[in-house]
Order: sequence, then structure tokens, then C-alpha cells
Amino acid sequence: MKQFNVSPQRLLAGLALLLPALCTPVAASADTYPSRPITLVVPFAAGGGTDSIARDMARTLADKLGQSVVVENRGGGGGSIGAALVANARPDGYTLLFATSTFVTNAAAGISTTYDVRKSFAPIAMLGRGPLFVVTAKDLKLTSIAGLRELAAKPDADLNFCSAGNGSINHLAGELFKQKTNTAMTHVPYKGSGPATVDLLAGRVQVFFATVPTILSQVRDQRVDLLAVTGKTRSPLFPDTPTVAEAGVPDFDITTWWGVLAPAGTPPEVVAKLNQSINAAAADTLVADRLKHEGAQAISGSPNDFGKALAAELEMWQGVVKKSGMALD
Repeated sequence: MKQFNVSPQRLLAGLALLLPALCTPVAASADTYPSRPITLVVPFAAGGGTDSIARDMARTLADKLGQSVVVENRGGGGGSIGAALVANARPDGYTLLFATSTFVTNAAAGISTTYDVRKSFAPIAMLGRGPLFVVTAKDLKLTSIAGLRELAAKPDADLNFCSAGNGSINHLAGELFKQKTNTAMTHVPYKGSGPATVDLLAGRVQVFFATVPTILSQVRDQRVDLLAVTGKTRSPLFPDTPTVAEAGVPDFDITTWWGVLAPAGTPPEVVAKLNQSINAAAADTLVADRLKHEGAQAISGSPNDFGKALAAELEMWQGVVKKSGMALD
């Protein structure tokens, strides 16, 4: 058998060239990403307004990326179960979270989770924002925020407001309203907006700071009374309805939002490619029209813009929670 004599120097040089290739993990890059289907986790049950927006986004995003985007509903825990799934997924851009404002309000309220909203995720893009509607049960016979405040001032009013659960955007919007108006209202949490709406229609609860997708059909059917919208500007859906600020509560500007996040550690170039594609998808007719139908509008921005918005909202809602003195856990 023929033997080859290799000097120690040449052997070491060869190993020096080979080892980096063996030790370096295969990472996703913008050039090769995506090379297989992407999973978009929606942390709520199928069939709701958020799910509808997510599915239109997935369909449009798939066209932009040239790869399938599969929606996976993981409801429960006010969105925390689905968020935990994404937080613990491989940070390669193939498992994404379709989040709403409750992602931040839960954290502000101290709802127990296995993740940190500031450290466990890489913000990609916020794609839309929309106001809440302040609605009341028909038997109250209210037509304005002034009337609600007048009723709440009566010692025997015993007013309550419902929400989709402790720490939800509905809950904290109601707490902020109480703080800004010195209104006495008792919070009644439900396991989702659906049950809360049922009891509002039945008159078992009285006030609801509801997301537009939740309550729009009931408002149009005049089964509840719409008093105001919580955003900075009036809703195009009901241009004659004032904002809460216009109705006499200064600096009341609350909106819900929809956005996409990835696990922390996702390569920046993949995040940048997703951001570009999601911004394009949000501006597409299908998604823009869906958001408009839900009383919202499409927006675009960088991952850094989204991260700053998350941080600002977390700080604001933490202040509301602290001032309320609520103890949820």
C-alpha cells in the first residue's frame, strides 16, 4: 500500500481551513430565505377578526416571498400560549407570531408568562392600527360620554365594564378611562370578547371598550349604543361619532394594533427581508381593505419603529396598572 507523508505543518494548515466550515452553524440568509413554508402563529381561536386579518396577511405575504405561509391557531391564556410557542422556536424566520396590543397589555398587567416581551422576540413590523369603540348596553339609554360620566357620578349607579380578560386591551382602556374621568366602574373579566359581548347584549354588563371587529355588527344593528371612539381621530365607519378626547376627556388616544414578531436571535437580514415583505403586504389591496373593514388603517415602518412603539406602550400601560393598584396574579 502506498503511503503518503504529510508534514505536520501542512496537516495543521489543512485543519485550519476545514474546522471553521465544520464548526459554523448553517444560518438563514436573505439570499436563501425562505426555502420552505413559514408558520404564522395566531395566538387566538380561528374565526375572529384578528384571525381574518392574519389569514389575509399570510396569503399576501406568501405571494411577496414566493413561499407558503401557513396560519396556525394556538389560542388560550389571552394570547400567551401562542406567544410562548414562538418565543421558544428556532430563530430562523420560519416561525412567526401574529400579535395584537394584548401582547403588551398582558405584560404590563403582570400576567404570568414564560417569556419576556422585551427580550424573547425580534420585532419585525406593525401592519395596522385601529381604535376601540366605547359602547353601552341599550337599557342604559346613553348617547354620549358626558351622559356616562354623569351616570357614574351617582352614588347608586353601580356601573361595571366588561373585557376579554384581565390584562386585555379592553380592560386597561377601561382602567385608563376611570383614571382620567374619576369614574367608578367595576371591571368584569370574561374568557374572550365573545362571552363579554353576549352579556353586554343581555344587559348583564353595561360598558365595553371593544375592538371594532368584536362589536361592529352589533353597532350597525343598533343592539348597543356607540358613545365614542378611543383614537386620536374619528372613525371613517362612523364619522359623526366623536372621539373620547372630543367628548371631554383630554389626551385619551388608545388604539389596538396588529404586528408580526420573530423569536429573539433571528438573523437581522432575515428580519429586514420580512419587514420589507410585510410592509408591502399591508399596503396590498387585500390586507388594506380587510383592515379598513375592521375600522383600522394599514401602516408601515422599520423593525426599530415597531420596537420603539412596543416599549412606549409597555411603559404607558405599566403606569396605568400601577396607578390602578390592580393585583391580577
